[in-house]
Amino acid sequence: MVARAFLLSLRACALLGLGLSLQACLAKAAWDVATLPVKAAGAVVDGVTTSQSEADEKRGREIRKLEERLGRLERDYYKADAKCLRGDAEKCRERDSIAAEMREISRQLPASPEP
Repeated sequence: MVARAFLLSLRACALLGLGLSLQACLAKAAWDVATLPVKAAGAVVDGVTTSQSEADEKRGREIRKLEERLGRLERDYYKADAKCLRGDAEKCRERDSIAAEMREISRQLPASPEP
């Protein structure tokens, strides 16, 4: 009889502990649901906006890529020009095409400060 009473009290304690932990879990879930819009809005704002320094870095990378491309085109231009001057008509057309691309890239670059 004592053993049975002990088992019943043990079950009651276990159920009470389970009930309390379940309430804590539900309270945490309710808190998470209540604060979700605020967290989501913050994440959206962070994801959509860029700082000025990030924008400057991105523009700097774009400019460096354009300058690298312009350098490669200049080398190709001089090679094609040399062959054009020796009478290669195909290289003359290639040189003119390269020159047009160089002009387009130069328009996209910021003006260089004069020394």
